[in-house]
Amino acid sequence: MARLLGIDPGLRFTGWGVIDVEGNRLRHVANGVIATNSAESVPERLRALHESLLGLIDRHSPDEAAVEETYVNRNGAATLKLGYARGVALLAPALAGLVVAEYGALAVKKAVVGTGSADKTQVEMMVRRLLPGVEVARADASDALAVAICHAHHRASARHIAAGVRMA
Repeated sequence: MARLLGIDPGLRFTGWGVIDVEGNRLRHVANGVIATNSAESVPERLRALHESLLGLIDRHSPDEAAVEETYVNRNGAATLKLGYARGVALLAPALAGLVVAEYGALAVKKAVVGTGSADKTQVEMMVRRLLPGVEVARADASDALAVAICHAHHRASARHIAAGVRMA
């Protein structure tokens, strides 16, 4: 069994989700959102994000982590701040000794829904289907669970390839 931490980074809200994976079985462990105070400076917010992620890692003891890649939008300042948060989301688990994988939004959507053009509602619906009984407070947490599910699928494929098993 492996415990995976999925992270959907953001400076204002960072979604996180923890799942257990055994073979092709997925089990929800926990999820939530780390919110930072927009009245604080960017460095203070990044410190709060880092401390919260380390606390989650300590509490849930994941074996690996996966982080969603940053998309670039028209607002350069917002993209830069998202990049800062993503850097912390990559660094915190790496400092804790975890293997950290990265997945683009299209890869996450394709792994969870079956198409890279899925919208947030479709992703959340499939997360609820793949993790029966899961309750998520915000879309950020659902997105983080989707990142963890994507990583679970990619890990399984990589193990089959390494073992010489052909995937259909």
